Amino acid sequence: MSVAERKFMHELVSLLDTTVSVRTTDGRIITGRLVGFEPRTLNICLWNARVEGTETEIPKLFLNGNAIMELWSAERPFDLRGLRDRIARAFGGYEHVKLLEDERVIIVAGRVKVSKDGVEGTGPLAERVRKIYEEFMKEWRAKEAKKKQG
Repeated sequence: MSVAERKFMHELVSLLDTTVSVRTTDGRIITGRLVGFEPRTLNICLWNARVEGTETEIPKLFLNGNAIMELWSAERPFDLRGLRDRIARAFGGYEHVKLLEDERVIIVAGRVKVSKDGVEGTGPLAERVRKIYEEFMKEWRAKEAKKKQG
């Protein structure tokens, strides 16, 4: 796999579990939560999908990659790299702070797991990471709210 292909797949993986919109070859715009895709064909699965202009919600929708003209993020992706960098600065470097991009988690000292949903772990290390996470989330939410206001 080329570097460009790896980067493309990384960007697509970063959209998993976020809200995306898709323009189909017949002109429909469908918005839903991207929960899976098939890399070879770019077939996708959306949960709680809505077709623009209709009231109907489709609990699970599978779209053939050939029917997709465009796919875009309907929300700003969570800055997991930024959080990793903040944690690494607090711990004096990246030696004990690992970002597992495919799983969208950060592992600190092999014991504490951090994702956009929170911190898993106990003890003083987990508490220190939790404080960093909470401050990061507070700043991130404020930045998002400011962007929405204009």
